[in-house]
Amino acid sequence: MKFFLYFLSLIAVFLGAWLSQPAFAADCLQGEATHIWLVPQMIKPGVPVRVMAVSTTGPITEISLIDPQGTSTPLTATLSSDGIPWWSAATIDPLPGNGHYRVEARINGDAAACQEMYLGAASREKAVWDEAHEAFFAAWIEHLFDAPADQDLSFPSLEPVLRDPERNFLHNSLGMQEDKNLAATPDCADFPYFLRSYFAWKNGLPFSYRFCNRGSATKPPTCEAAIINTDFVRWPAPVQVFRAASIRLMDAVQSGNGRTGLASQETDFYPVPLQREVLWPGTIYADPYGHVLVLAKWVDQEADAPGILFAVDAQPDNSIARKRFWEGTFLFARMAGAGPGFKAFRPLAGNNRLLTNSELPNYSLEQAELTPDAFYAQMDGLINPEGLDAKQAYEATLTALVEQLSTRVKSVDNGEAYFRKNSSPIAMPPGAAIFETVGPWEDYSTPSRDMRLLIAIKVLVDFPQKIQNYPELFHLGAEEAQRVSKEIEQLHARLITERTIRYTRSNGQVQELTIAEVLARRSAFEMGYNPNDCAEIRWGAAPGSGEYASCRRHAPAAQIRQMEMVRGWFREARRPPR
Repeated sequence: MKFFLYFLSLIAVFLGAWLSQPAFAADCLQGEATHIWLVPQMIKPGVPVRVMAVSTTGPITEISLIDPQGTSTPLTATLSSDGIPWWSAATIDPLPGNGHYRVEARINGDAAACQEMYLGAASREKAVWDEAHEAFFAAWIEHLFDAPADQDLSFPSLEPVLRDPERNFLHNSLGMQEDKNLAATPDCADFPYFLRSYFAWKNGLPFSYRFCNRGSATKPPTCEAAIINTDFVRWPAPVQVFRAASIRLMDAVQSGNGRTGLASQETDFYPVPLQREVLWPGTIYADPYGHVLVLAKWVDQEADAPGILFAVDAQPDNSIARKRFWEGTFLFARMAGAGPGFKAFRPLAGNNRLLTNSELPNYSLEQAELTPDAFYAQMDGLINPEGLDAKQAYEATLTALVEQLSTRVKSVDNGEAYFRKNSSPIAMPPGAAIFETVGPWEDYSTPSRDMRLLIAIKVLVDFPQKIQNYPELFHLGAEEAQRVSKEIEQLHARLITERTIRYTRSNGQVQELTIAEVLARRSAFEMGYNPNDCAEIRWGAAPGSGEYASCRRHAPAAQIRQMEMVRGWFREARRPPR
């Protein structure tokens, strides 16, 4: 009863503020392509105000606070530089009085947007998935996972990300302390839906999802009619309402939702063209085997550094990591049983009607016509429009592989932590189900990740040959490509002995491996995904070696025989048909 009365009073405050809010001054309006967002949505005494200005036309160069006397003070802001969309975020000290203030955003000195605020003002926008909200969603995603390009960004789950007000611009935006103990543990397929529904919750928007099947070897997944959730639209919903909605959502969606056919209309996502101005943060990438990533940030190409496209993903153990676009992470293949590629959430119109393909912004079947080579070449051109420098591109590829191995270190460690508390072997599902199941096997085995790792190793090893096969990507002639390829071979031989990873052995000691050693153990990763094996086996330690001596746990013999039977899938890096 106490919570219910609190909730009613909160609604009354919001409604009272909305009804009493005076009209904005004629010269203080949101811009057509720039919008200012305020948190918390109800301006309260003693509470700082966070500001985010989002633009789809150009970088925001200044955010200013104008007090009731008309004095303008530039705010110290965090600026995004690589768009699109562009955003700028700042924090304002608690308002000292009841006067009317303004926040203004400018682009190169020209006014782009204005928002009034005062104590008791409510800034909650009309609940429509318009371009302003889509741009805000993209900016929120980028801000959530922003970090320097050379920083390894990973988290044990989404919880510490959403609970961090420095990352999460929407933190406590409803004023209910709603993020304090928020449960947020989505896995791979749930991850983009959780982000979208969380954003909808905080902004009073509807969201939709579907029950889909997993398709077959000859047919992509198909889906049932959309479920439209409007639980957050009428008034600010407490965390219990969001929690209940998110449980229903995560019980419904799975990897088939992202792999639906590109031309289908009964989908949660639709394919977009491979264009920089369209691939906003928040766009998903669904690979043909079921893994899903969420685009997070573009980093522009510079004279001394290649461009980067970052994405984030979740693993079955709920860990979150940021990864760069490359062939080892973004798997692309043309196959009858999946519609892979970059896709956007299918938006809801003002009457909660999902748009058809013919109504969608930027709907495109371009990716359906591309071979893998053409797909990667086109993406390379977007990320590095000035062309690839062979040395820079090789070093970026090596760095991406090291990042992928570092993520695997954490996955193997999670399995070891499980067995420190549990002594019974984890049951191994039969056949192709090793890639798609639930329970401890899903949480701690790594068959999908290890298959991607084997593909990534091949990409790195074959990089010198790529230069000869596609010299135009590097702005090279045929003869020059041969010379540069030889140079990269020599660079490769040196750098793989210098770059290292470290994992923890069964006895607690840290084992360092050079990338050269990892590459030499390539075949061991064809059998390294079973969490019932010790960490030494999973990292390819040779039986009889000092490294192997600390191993104290082995997978059951029946599981080893089963793994040998399907080893060809990993050797050929070919997921079996469903």
